[in-house]
Amino acid sequence: MLSFIVPAHDEAATIGAVVDAIRAAAGERAHEILVVDDASTDATGAVATAAGARVLHVAHRQIAATRNAGAKAAAGDVLVFVDADTFIGTDVVAGLEREIAHGAAGGGAGVRFDEPVPRWVHVALPVALALFRWLRFTGGCFVFARRADFEAAGGFDETLYAAEEIALCRALGRRGRFAILRETVLTSGRKLRTHSAREIAWAALRVAFAGRAGVRDRSRLDLWYAPRREDPGARR
Repeated sequence: MLSFIVPAHDEAATIGAVVDAIRAAAGERAHEILVVDDASTDATGAVATAAGARVLHVAHRQIAATRNAGAKAAAGDVLVFVDADTFIGTDVVAGLEREIAHGAAGGGAGVRFDEPVPRWVHVALPVALALFRWLRFTGGCFVFARRADFEAAGGFDETLYAAEEIALCRALGRRGRFAILRETVLTSGRKLRTHSAREIAWAALRVAFAGRAGVRDRSRLDLWYAPRREDPGARR
């Protein structure tokens, strides 16, 4: 069975549509949708329940711990982590099943951002995707793994507040093949709309110069953990 695990914090605006998209993508396959509501202050949990998802309430405010909580509560033998602002299609589910059937321990997918996004993104994204594909890394908005390999790899590293998906990619790669699907997912470009290129570059550099210590607490991670700015391109 496929267990779709959706970590969410204050995602009432999108969570219903994300759950609907996952259900449509899964089709007649045996599956469950588990939304892990991490200390939301809005109606995320209620909207997810109304959409037909099972909801687990936690208060971690740490994405690694929230995803791991979902994995522990899930029943499936394949775990599929989908962010609460990310949309998948039937092609993505078919792709992950294809790779699992061919022996992959886990994998991810390329991303597309919802429009509008700044022009520089259209230049930088293909380069970033090619680099990630070469390195066998994936963004955290969509990651899948066999449960056995996920558990043997130790799950998401809860000492990390960011880049936890990179650590998992490496750990799964040591267990077996880590596949990057040719299919892509659609994720939110809100950080790209609400933060300037300079802010994003500065945040990345602060983390890079600090090394692993830079992702072991929230002090340099405002881009991920600070109060969310209003998105001018948000779906209404």
